[in-house]
Amino acid sequence: MEPLGPLGPSSTDALYFNPDVEPFLNTAPMRDVQWEKLRHAIRFAYEKVPYDRERMDAAGVTPDDIRSLADFGSSLPPVRQADFRAVFERFDLDMDRSFLHLFGRERMDDIHFISTTSGTTGIPTPYPFFHKTFPLAAELFGRVGWRAGFVPGTKLALLFGLSMHVAGIPQVFWFSRLRGVTVLNIGAEVGTERILKAMKLFGANAMTCTPSLATYLIEKCPEVLGHPVGDLRVKVLLLGAEPGAGIPEVRARLEEAYGATVLDVGAGYGVSCAHPVYQGMHWIADDHCLYELVDPVTYEPVPLEDGARGLACFTALAPEAGLFYHHLRISMNDIHEVTTSPCPCGRSGFRYRIVGRGDDMLKVKGVSVYPASVQGVINGFVPRVTGAFRIVLTERPPLVTPPLKLKVEWGEGRSEADLPALETELVAKMRAACEINPAITWLPPLSLERATKKTQLIEKQYE
Repeated sequence: MEPLGPLGPSSTDALYFNPDVEPFLNTAPMRDVQWEKLRHAIRFAYEKVPYDRERMDAAGVTPDDIRSLADFGSSLPPVRQADFRAVFERFDLDMDRSFLHLFGRERMDDIHFISTTSGTTGIPTPYPFFHKTFPLAAELFGRVGWRAGFVPGTKLALLFGLSMHVAGIPQVFWFSRLRGVTVLNIGAEVGTERILKAMKLFGANAMTCTPSLATYLIEKCPEVLGHPVGDLRVKVLLLGAEPGAGIPEVRARLEEAYGATVLDVGAGYGVSCAHPVYQGMHWIADDHCLYELVDPVTYEPVPLEDGARGLACFTALAPEAGLFYHHLRISMNDIHEVTTSPCPCGRSGFRYRIVGRGDDMLKVKGVSVYPASVQGVINGFVPRVTGAFRIVLTERPPLVTPPLKLKVEWGEGRSEADLPALETELVAKMRAACEINPAITWLPPLSLERATKKTQLIEKQYE
């Protein structure tokens, strides 16, 4: 591991963290670089990772059969979180044996620490970090942080869960490497009151957390500190782990309340720009990770072109280091839409936006509905509603017997007499935007539980 020390441009006017690489993202020369690195990654996976060798053997593929990026795109289906859980069960939850099978001896001998997903859908997915990961992680987090505006003088409140969460302690390590950046590792676990007091005490001028928590702090700040959240003078909100910052209505609400730039991060190596109209997240890692789209049903490749949609898949091009992605064609089950034309912000990298999660998609009379789409419509009615809602399912998804049932909180200062007219407007907007006619149950403000981590937008009454 390289010695610890500050990283980043010496000038705050620099466009890129790494000017030798970032201008060439999403170009033909970069694709040549990717192919050379991918050849090594395929060979490494086949020779040193038992799990990937099993996958390739089952698909009848060897490294010598893959002679181009196009060959790789049709070589083997993606691996998902459910596939990892199947390995854990296969080895009776013996993590030593499971990890050795999943990651291989060479990497396990280099392991430094382990983080996980939140595990909201079952056994948490492990994210091992190796000693060789650290230089790679510092580089990629540097690119993200620089584009987010984490310049010298930034005091970054880190408000993700610190307890084994992949967005917690790892980010403390890597954002603190940025030149002149101070990380305030507050963590979501301390609760909203201590979060707000710590941010005020230490003068946080940037924060990173879930959109749910950022929204909840808008409600709690007047109660805890006696003033609106905008008085904290936070200038940058870097939000991830769930949809929100990429939903125009949510983004607008947060920007107005905080008086800050709201940026979207995650679902791959990406970060959005500060353009007034959301452009998606710029992919900043062509030289370290191969990004692909595939059809979520057939797994056939989807060409990367403007407007393309598909299941996002990732392959680390430096597998010995492997930040987050440790297998060939791993998917986190997110459906992305891609834009490859130049961004009006002027920075490099194709862009992707999250349409929804594959396992969250609902089918209502043949129409595909994602919770993020419903969230966008409801947030467009703030402050007449609080923005808090739940999709109520009485049967296992994805098929939903219409109408789709929603619980929605009305806004502060509203009365039940206002609800009929509000409901008429909301249903009409939902019909226009999502092609559904929901049945709404109205609730008073603060009836629904708020979350400091991910908010579960679906209430599963069938369980």
